[in-house]
Amino acid sequence: MPSPDAADSPSLFPAPVRVVDVLLPLALGAAYSYRVPDGMEVAPGDIVVVPLGTRNMLGCVWPSPEKDTPVDPAKLKPIQRRCEVEPLNARMIAFIQWIADYTVTPPGMVLRLALRHDESAGIGRERVGVRLTDHRPARRTAAREKVVAALADGFVRAKSEAAKEAGVSPSVVDGLIDDGVLETVVLPPEPAAETPDPDHAAPDLLPAQAEAAARLVDSVKSGSFQPFLIDGVTGSGKTETYFEAVAQAIRQGRQTLILMPEIALTQAFLDRFARRFGVRPAEWHSAVSSKRRGRVFRGVASGEVSVVAGARSALFLPFRDVGLILVDEEHDSAYKQEDGVHYHARDMAVVRARLEAATIALVSATPSIETEVNARRGRYARLALPERFAGTKVPRLEPIDLRREGPPRGQWIAPRLAREMQSTIEAGGQALLFLNRRGYAPLTLCRACGHRIKCPSCSSWLVEHRFRRRLECHQCGYAMPVPNECPHCHEPNALIPCGPGVERLHEEAAKLFPEARLQVLSSDLAGGVERLRAELKAIEDGEVDIIIGTQLVAKGHNFPGLAMVGVIDADVGLGHGDPRAAERTFQLLHQVAGRAGRHELEGRAFLQTYMPEHPVMQALVAGDRDAFYDREIAIREEAHLPPFARFCALIVSGTDAHAAQAHARALAACSPFTDKVRVLGPAEAPLALIRGRHRYRLLARCERGFDLSAYVRAWMAGAPRATGSLRVDIDIDPQSFV
Repeated sequence: MPSPDAADSPSLFPAPVRVVDVLLPLALGAAYSYRVPDGMEVAPGDIVVVPLGTRNMLGCVWPSPEKDTPVDPAKLKPIQRRCEVEPLNARMIAFIQWIADYTVTPPGMVLRLALRHDESAGIGRERVGVRLTDHRPARRTAAREKVVAALADGFVRAKSEAAKEAGVSPSVVDGLIDDGVLETVVLPPEPAAETPDPDHAAPDLLPAQAEAAARLVDSVKSGSFQPFLIDGVTGSGKTETYFEAVAQAIRQGRQTLILMPEIALTQAFLDRFARRFGVRPAEWHSAVSSKRRGRVFRGVASGEVSVVAGARSALFLPFRDVGLILVDEEHDSAYKQEDGVHYHARDMAVVRARLEAATIALVSATPSIETEVNARRGRYARLALPERFAGTKVPRLEPIDLRREGPPRGQWIAPRLAREMQSTIEAGGQALLFLNRRGYAPLTLCRACGHRIKCPSCSSWLVEHRFRRRLECHQCGYAMPVPNECPHCHEPNALIPCGPGVERLHEEAAKLFPEARLQVLSSDLAGGVERLRAELKAIEDGEVDIIIGTQLVAKGHNFPGLAMVGVIDADVGLGHGDPRAAERTFQLLHQVAGRAGRHELEGRAFLQTYMPEHPVMQALVAGDRDAFYDREIAIREEAHLPPFARFCALIVSGTDAHAAQAHARALAACSPFTDKVRVLGPAEAPLALIRGRHRYRLLARCERGFDLSAYVRAWMAGAPRATGSLRVDIDIDPQSFV
């Protein structure tokens, strides 16, 4: 007969083997089950290393759904180890799952956005410093004496810093360590970012700014989800206003995420942040080194980092307690991720704020139609800043009708615009020429046979870049030297550029204003972000007379000396069937014109257009923003376009055009029938060939309240699988229609 203690005996009643689900950052429809080894404790959100085939992978322990059939633990592989990092909290897990459900994306692909950096699961390298001891070098050289003199103050310095300060190579420092002249000291880990001081330099705000800031501060204090639209004219001090909400979040010990559309904006923003809070925030974008991103990742997860400013991918950082999210220039199309997981960072930021019980503010001088409608319907609280911070006036806009006062043939700057530029420069101001076309010319044509040089892998023309002496495709990156003869008829010297780009505009401006200092601002020029930041600094310091730029110049830059803006082709965005063409053109031109007159100089802007009667041009010239929004919203509602309806785009692509078209037709044929959804297509996409892949497009449209994501999931569950080179990309709420 067993003793009373036999029930507690592990030999007679072994503990049950535990099984957990682990989500891997792969395009998988569900998590995989793994066995938890004896002695290991894991919980949902823990980051673990598990075997997959012949390799080990990072994954996340995922909440397990109820299974109809129990899994046999004997058939499962064990978890290799649990990573000593902060686990994903329940709010982050819910956010990942929400995006996966909404975008009809495998949850592993969304998890990949949160775990894609190896530094997130690693341990920072030990930092070693050096300091002087009482020993003196047995072998004395000039280089060694420099190091000894540099470290004579007794302070500890990193090895590289000591070598740089002394002006010697690191090997000299290593030799002194070997001789005992220097000793090594383990330094504390380098912080991801310094802690901002919320009271460092509180600004004097205008009454409208103070009122808006107070409402944001009260919302942060409440610790609840509240969405705002900060709607202010260009130069109205929107940034200074929301900085007060950042200060309140810091005081409460909660974290802040500031999303920005472009890396180029970051430098000027960091300087403004440092002036207000004494230090810069942590940065998160592709130009930040992987080591620093790793430190930021761990600092965010632990709560050490209180403020992060970054690109759209910063939305997936594992914040411990985010209390404020800010989306600057919320209307910008750069917030839309167009490959992989098709998400819009602005909309997903609102979702994350709701899950985190955080305040969110969308910031813009020209809100998107979606945001404007939400504000008008009371979903977002509008904080209006109708006046510029320095008391200057918003630039007045004047049209230049190219049908009556256009430039001479072969030129692009109208005579009236040239005269205005000349008077501006003579008065000591800067002039900006805006043209949203990169390169020298968008098309190269043979005047002998009419042949147009196009990309061999895309259905787009090659763009001449004269600074690089190359023809380039802006879709796939293909490039070739500019040929000396036509590749079709072989006629020598017959190729001519058609149309202007910013490089051609630079050439014309140099001839018209030979004494002026010119600068081209374009994202594709050599030198990358560092060169761009140096050029922006030169403009800000008044070292440039004429700026020639693409849409890059419209993104929040502050040019103190800019007095005049000339838009070379104001109609460029209106000539295609994109339903957002009018909105984007209005936003872009309004933002470009708003760069002028931000300080003492009065601002003026001129729009060269063939359509001065177009409603967009009339609204810009009249300065009647509300009239534009009223008309555009009415058109969208009548035509059942977003935000009054919802779209889902399905792009079927493949290396074989017939196979791609056949698969697109098969998808259309098996779409679930309901009178609430209309499936359009398939049709050849406007850009029918990209990177050698033929593209066909289907579009599903439904009313606003319909669950389109669930419909598409059911559609794909019953659809034929894409095999071979075929691929189907699903884009819920598409922003691009090409």
